[in-house]
Amino acid sequence: MIPLSWYLILSAALFCIGLFGVLARKNAIIILLGVELMLNAVNVNLVAFWRYGDISLMAGQVFAIIVFAVAAAEVAVGLALVISVYRRRNTIIANEIDLLKW
Repeated sequence: MIPLSWYLILSAALFCIGLFGVLARKNAIIILLGVELMLNAVNVNLVAFWRYGDISLMAGQVFAIIVFAVAAAEVAVGLALVISVYRRRNTIIANEIDLLKW
């Protein structure tokens, strides 16, 4: 049986990679991918703690499903915004997206 600490290390690594993608990159698509990695790290944590806790309680799985729904909504809205900005400005570089300034 795999110990809980391995899942937590995997989750921390995924979260750190996602955080690096959000903070260090300028491409809006890569920023969205970083947010997705961080949400998947949260899902790994939720399911791991559910598995090593009381299995009769479905809280970990229910929260993971909610996080999946939030991630799907984030992708839909985020990609729609990126496509809209790209059509208007012909760039997806986050530093150049300043729609409040004309």
